[in-house]
Amino acid sequence: MIDKILIANRGEIALRILRACRELGIKTVAVHSEADRDLKHVRLADESVCIGPNSSTESYLNVPALISAAEITDTVAIHPGYGFLSENADFAERVEECGFIFIGPKSETIRIMGDKVAAIAAMKKTGVPCVPGSDGPLGTNDETNQRIAHEIGYPIIIKASGGGGGRGMRVVHSEATLHNAISLTKAEAGAAFNNDVVYMEKFLENPRHIEIQVLSDAHGSAIHLAERDCSMQRRHQKVIEEAPAPGITEEMRKKIGERCARACEDIGYRGAGTFEFLYEDGEFYFIEMNTRVQVEHPVTEMITGVDIVREQILIAAGEPLSYKQSDIKINGHAMECRLNAEDPNNFMPSPGTILNYHAPGGPGIRVDTHLYNGYRVPPFYDSMIGKLIAHGPNRDIAMARMRNALAEVVIDGIKTNIPLHQELFRDAAFQAGGTNIHYLEKKLDEKSKQG
Repeated sequence: MIDKILIANRGEIALRILRACRELGIKTVAVHSEADRDLKHVRLADESVCIGPNSSTESYLNVPALISAAEITDTVAIHPGYGFLSENADFAERVEECGFIFIGPKSETIRIMGDKVAAIAAMKKTGVPCVPGSDGPLGTNDETNQRIAHEIGYPIIIKASGGGGGRGMRVVHSEATLHNAISLTKAEAGAAFNNDVVYMEKFLENPRHIEIQVLSDAHGSAIHLAERDCSMQRRHQKVIEEAPAPGITEEMRKKIGERCARACEDIGYRGAGTFEFLYEDGEFYFIEMNTRVQVEHPVTEMITGVDIVREQILIAAGEPLSYKQSDIKINGHAMECRLNAEDPNNFMPSPGTILNYHAPGGPGIRVDTHLYNGYRVPPFYDSMIGKLIAHGPNRDIAMARMRNALAEVVIDGIKTNIPLHQELFRDAAFQAGGTNIHYLEKKLDEKSKQG
């Protein structure tokens, strides 16, 4: 068994990993920047190491510093959490070359799934449904690109192979703007991702974002843990997630889930992962795979009873999966609100000192956060300060419990997006379920026009 893990992350996910380690009797090493000396998990860890100044480039993204911290603390394994280096194939490779266990997939798997052209090709081979597209990188021949676009049918979208988080994509509605769109996207991709490869897909106009959580061990076994609906988004960033997804039947869940689990077995996947799909008119279309734990993993944990982080660690230690597919049963409904330190009206970051923090309670409520009274939210990192999760026997009760929790939670000293969440949980369309990925953007646009 792994007896010591270095947590190569910060904030709520670092604390979440630390708790899983403690439950398993594993010692922990917390690495932190100078700005993060007072993070909760740093105070609770068995050991802590400062790995650099405030900038994430010089600390949490500083591979030599992370490796050195692992070496001086006699660490056995490194857990990357999400964000930062969690999907960096070079980092995973370096970790294992230096004799440590990387808690995640093999570096070659991360590399394939991180390249969207390669990922789509791999998924097509395994039978996972994909969006109609160019089936590979776009060349420089205008006539060929026009023919591909015509065969797919407008509107189409040009995407960067190395992109993510909503960056490196451009929608094209007619042939007149195709050439310019490809050129601009290639230039942006080269500058942002050091990879100017782009590809073309059919642009789905009103899809939902639905993803399948999987677990796969090193012994050839894989299972799926049902789906999540993450359609409530702003600028391609998720705001609210829920599981299971409204309107997805047991038959549909079984069919797409089994395909994803089989794909994991076919590609030799190891660890936790998420297949992300656009869903429209009853069809699933693969867009990418996240080779790490997701921010929204708690909603899946709440409806299945599976501790995903614990399973990640056990899989990395060489253990077989703790569950068979037949063990996985859906219990009720869960919803998650991402709590951000930001102005709810203009979304500007709002760092500062937490003067008063009070967590909500009651049946089915879970709070994943690193906040405490007196903690100072720094201005250097992502604005997410926690996640509020509500579970109930059905969607209506889960929503009612979330509304209660949002009314109870107190975070004084900074601005947060709690008012936005409260507004959304009063929204009739969201209450009905099944809103598409454009719904929130349109709602916010209409609100800004009204002043």
